[in-house]
Amino acid sequence: MKKIMILLVILCFQTVSSASSGSYSYPERPPLPAEDTARHEKRILMITPGKGNAFKTKLRTQFPAVKIRHQYNAVFEGFSVEGSVRDLHTVLALPEVEDLGPVTVYQAEAEDHVSFVGGDKVRGIYDQKNQRLTGKGIKVGVIDTGMDYLHPDLRRNYAGGYDLVDDDRDPMETRGNKELATLHGTHVAGIIAANGRVKGIAPEASLYIYRALGPGGMGTSEWIIAAIDRAVRDKVDVLNLSLGNDVNGPDWPTSLALNRAVDKGIIAVAAGGNSGPEKWTLGSPGTAEKAISVGASTPPMKGFILKIAGIQEPIRLNAFQGAAEWKPFRGLEIADAGFGRDSEFPKDTKGKLVIAQRGKISFSEKAEAAERKGAAAILVYNNEKGNYSGSMKNIRIPAASLSRQDGIKLRRLLQQRVDIEQIKEEDTLAGFSSRGPVTGSWAIKPDIVAPGVAIMSTIPDKQYKALQGTSMAAPLVAGAAALVKQAHPDWTPEEIKAVLMNTAIPIKDPHSRLYEPIGQGAGRMDVYKAVRTEVLAVPGSLVFSQFSSGQRRTVQKATIRLVNHSAETEKFSFDYPVRAQGITWKIPAPQYVPPHSSKTAEIILEGTPMHLTDGTHQGWVAVRAGKERFSLPYLYMMNEPDYPRLMGFSYHPGEEPGTSQYEVYLPGGADEIGIALYEPASYHFIGYLDWKKNVGRGRLKRVLINKDLNMPEGTYKAVVFAKKGKVEDVIETSITIDFSSQR
Repeated sequence: MKKIMILLVILCFQTVSSASSGSYSYPERPPLPAEDTARHEKRILMITPGKGNAFKTKLRTQFPAVKIRHQYNAVFEGFSVEGSVRDLHTVLALPEVEDLGPVTVYQAEAEDHVSFVGGDKVRGIYDQKNQRLTGKGIKVGVIDTGMDYLHPDLRRNYAGGYDLVDDDRDPMETRGNKELATLHGTHVAGIIAANGRVKGIAPEASLYIYRALGPGGMGTSEWIIAAIDRAVRDKVDVLNLSLGNDVNGPDWPTSLALNRAVDKGIIAVAAGGNSGPEKWTLGSPGTAEKAISVGASTPPMKGFILKIAGIQEPIRLNAFQGAAEWKPFRGLEIADAGFGRDSEFPKDTKGKLVIAQRGKISFSEKAEAAERKGAAAILVYNNEKGNYSGSMKNIRIPAASLSRQDGIKLRRLLQQRVDIEQIKEEDTLAGFSSRGPVTGSWAIKPDIVAPGVAIMSTIPDKQYKALQGTSMAAPLVAGAAALVKQAHPDWTPEEIKAVLMNTAIPIKDPHSRLYEPIGQGAGRMDVYKAVRTEVLAVPGSLVFSQFSSGQRRTVQKATIRLVNHSAETEKFSFDYPVRAQGITWKIPAPQYVPPHSSKTAEIILEGTPMHLTDGTHQGWVAVRAGKERFSLPYLYMMNEPDYPRLMGFSYHPGEEPGTSQYEVYLPGGADEIGIALYEPASYHFIGYLDWKKNVGRGRLKRVLINKDLNMPEGTYKAVVFAKKGKVEDVIETSITIDFSSQR
């Protein structure tokens, strides 16, 4: 069965460090800036079990200037302390101490993203039962890694659920082993409905938790679909899935299952993925046509860019969670540290900006090595195409991730100095946020974006943490959908999706250019506008099909439903899109829709292929409805677009003895597909595991008879290739052929 990983790649686990016996030695630490040493801080410390009282005595005798504010015994052994940065710098180096971070970060950040999308103002609006809009009475399902339902901010909201991994009714997060323990589902649930120290966007919604991702955040499509099925039976109103895979297709099983849930009356919300910024990177189930697919934008926050003399476009730094905050630098030298292992650092790293490639060791290990060497900061660039986001464990130098392209660029400029500058950001598209469109259907995805950077929420063991990803943006939209459902209980899932899109605010890049619809959908969500709007255009985006060379003038139509839920007749009118060569628009005349009714209208697109340029064409059609004005994103294609020809490859033992099987997704089919095997060290060609011609589009599943493979057992370098027309794409991976378990 195909495994599905959670989209968030910044899961960070806090563990208790073990103290050695005997006398303590203070590890060498980088010197502190002189101007910081006298500043006071408050921090929370976790102490090795059994060492709490001894540490308290040590603190009072050796560090009398450090004040103990609170001692913790039930949740973990530890303290909150206050003292100068100089003193705390030494205390944090003690072997029995694990620094859980500053005391003062949680509440303000938790409220930022909620208020930014209008969530605080919504609480002043009342529903039809004269209750404030808080999500009360709305059932929100969360398919994820489970939830710590004992968390004080969540226990009142927990209403039930199921564990599909262990097949029981206890959907608690995976605990214990630090490599396998999870926190993702608790964080997601808190964004929706935390109601305590932090407040989610719908703090009185009822949470139904479905644990379909087990230890390490792994699960199968079988569990995901079973969880969707249970959510339908439990009659949840809203369903959030902050998970996904790399298959960009509308007909992957999880996407189809989610569409069926919408047909049953559920508002489905799915994260788009963290594989941006390239096109076609959005994965299933975010590709589900009827779901609300969500990308990530930035809330109001400080950002930092790297500027290089002679390079016009600055490099945006995507800060790691858990590292020190960035600050401006001037004239930094660059040092290349390979993969960030100790032996790969140059002799003189002190005060320099270190760059390291992703892989081989963890992010934290790379940063800890850079910190030991006295580096000013570290940048970790991707080992594959695209950006990514991540986290580290209490690193005291700034750290950020880069795309592979930017990392390679910096490696070529080791002789130059660079500047780090601070910028103010809000309503920008997160670099890691996956982009559409969807292969085959050419649907615009994501449908909408919401803040997904530095989002503070709940994690297990009564704790809180800031994380980022479309996994954080999706539950914000799910909670908003719960508020709209409370305000308008009779509206359909299609209408609630449309109103969130209609009232979204299109956002611009730092150069004041609108982001493309395949990056932001209809724009950044504004739930305050959504709950107050009574006029809709359904659906919230317009998708036309493909024009092809050799065709004559071709007519394509998009039908929209104009909905008026108000008590007065409302006028709907349309503006013409920006003119484009080879395209003629036919826009409906103004339409008057009576109270509590709807009308259908057609927007017609006439294209002359001989005058159209190849590729993806997109933009917005402006609609005026009563006092409201909103934009419908549109998209059409000319000729075969540049989508990947294959994706989602997996190889594993077959279900029957003596067999093995592979699966791969072919978005447009293939004229030819094959799997070539090579000896890993010499790259000597061994043979073909399989080879086929003229394969149709969609999911290809092939069962192979082991005795017919004529291939010795072992681990091989596999090159999976698919050719469609003049384009050929490949996936390089390793596969192990092992028949011993099936003999």
